[in-house]
Amino acid sequence: MKMYLSAQNTEFLETEVPMTGASGAPQIRLDGETEYQTLLGFGGAFTEAAAVTFAKMSEDSQKKILSAYFDPKNGLGYSLGRVHIASCDFCETMYDYLLKDDASLESFDISHDDEAIFPFLKAAEETRGAAINLLATPWSPPTFMKDNKDRKHGGRLLPEYASVYARYLITYIKEAQKRGASIAFLSVQNEPDAKQTWDSCLYTPEEEGDFVKNHLGPALAKAGLGGIKLLIHDHNRDNLLKRALPVYRNAEASKYIWGCAVHWYVSEDFAASSKLREAYPDKHLLFTEGCVEGGPAPGNWANGERYARNIIGDLGNWVEGWIEWNLVLNERGGPNHVGNYCCAPILYDTRTDTLTFNPSFHYIGHFSRHIKPGAVRIAHSSDNDTLKTLSVKNPDGSFVLVALNETDEAQSFSLYANGREEGTALPPHSIATVIV
Repeated sequence: MKMYLSAQNTEFLETEVPMTGASGAPQIRLDGETEYQTLLGFGGAFTEAAAVTFAKMSEDSQKKILSAYFDPKNGLGYSLGRVHIASCDFCETMYDYLLKDDASLESFDISHDDEAIFPFLKAAEETRGAAINLLATPWSPPTFMKDNKDRKHGGRLLPEYASVYARYLITYIKEAQKRGASIAFLSVQNEPDAKQTWDSCLYTPEEEGDFVKNHLGPALAKAGLGGIKLLIHDHNRDNLLKRALPVYRNAEASKYIWGCAVHWYVSEDFAASSKLREAYPDKHLLFTEGCVEGGPAPGNWANGERYARNIIGDLGNWVEGWIEWNLVLNERGGPNHVGNYCCAPILYDTRTDTLTFNPSFHYIGHFSRHIKPGAVRIAHSSDNDTLKTLSVKNPDGSFVLVALNETDEAQSFSLYANGREEGTALPPHSIATVIV
């Protein structure tokens, strides 16, 4: 067994350490025969904020961040990503792809994204040596298609523009594909239950289902894009059942829908995902956004624990992939056109050309470095109910256990797998990955 440890107030950051052989420790037993969902991988969002920040780096810093995130051997091995369709809050300005009131879509032009987003994506894929499977998400339709005539402050898609807007989303996908982007997923709408002071649009569950049934689903099929996995909700866990179930009950809409996307804000009700999976076992779940709000917080250990707690909670409840929010932000936690500054696993100081790798980066690494795309979550039992744990089986047959200790006390356990047993003790506020 190999163990990698990160622990607060120590020198350990994803450091290989020996199992200590603690005797009489509570046992964790892996059950490689009981399998659950197949995992798609991990990733982050190629927002304009991240891409613009990346473009300002020195070549050396760019190489460091590309390797850190996308190198499959030496980095986090990210295989998933997210892009916004037109502007979101993490952009320098609001923008759209159409000239004003162009329902013909003849003026459609995504060259704005050629300045930073697509070059960042291309560099990431070159580092990975393979395509990155992207989720494309709109924050707002063009203003003339909305009842409030504003990209911000919610508003709703006008029914008379629903078919035009479906073609708008398809046009984006085709233009992105021309630029080499691998669009594997499409959300109907980012946070359709939130009226924001930035780019946003409101849908009731019934409106979301009807848009899929009558417009977006048929349009994707007609355009030969039926293989793109369509996601609804793309919002917080607290309303997951309330919003997803009515859409899934709409059989004509449901036939086009691959699954639900979830965010971590407001709620850590991870069991909601299991309840939805139990009700609709043919549908899928993908985590698509989580970041620490309130601006940069370099070195904050609790933020790392938050990432790990959410990854364990989500993957342990049928979520199949995990995409965090901005890959990198500047020293202000932006850029952001409404001042909605946040933190990121990596921060870049544009004044000093300095990268800061936060504890959250290393906590994510305890999962993404060792759990490979195609891995399967497996069952395990534990006599230590203080630790939060996740177990998987990789495509090569190896087992991975991730154990999180958020307490102020050391926590011991003994891992039993494949007829072998070894023990160890986790320091306070630490995380360990054990490879069997």
